[in-house]
Amino acid sequence: MGMGGGGDKDAVTSEINVTPMADVMLVLLIIFMVITPMLQKGVSVEMVQTDNPRDMEEAEEEESVLISVTRDSRYYLNAAEYQVNEIGVEVNLLLEGKLDRVVFIKSDFRARYGDVVDVVNAVRDSGVDRVGLLTERRDAIN
Repeated sequence: MGMGGGGDKDAVTSEINVTPMADVMLVLLIIFMVITPMLQKGVSVEMVQTDNPRDMEEAEEEESVLISVTRDSRYYLNAAEYQVNEIGVEVNLLLEGKLDRVVFIKSDFRARYGDVVDVVNAVRDSGVDRVGLLTERRDAIN
């Protein structure tokens, strides 16, 4: 006669079905795991590790100027690629009208020393007051 399950077919179950919520949470977790590395400003490079870096919170700000030097001698201002002789002009445009003229440079630890010096010279020639070199804190385990 009815479906073989016993019980009233009109009865309302009061438990919340959490399976769909768990599925949604897993999908969100995967999305955030994929997107989070992309939110990093500039180009990703393996920075030099140091034992006692100074914290530079200004480097994380939205309007900060960040230059990346890769190991294959490429230069990126925020996320756009430039030649070293163009960087000074672009930095000047970005810092136009600002009182505190600060530029941060992050370099791959395998980049040529001369490439980093060229960038620092280009930035200094454009009239920047302070240049910050970004490094990564070495783990205490090593």
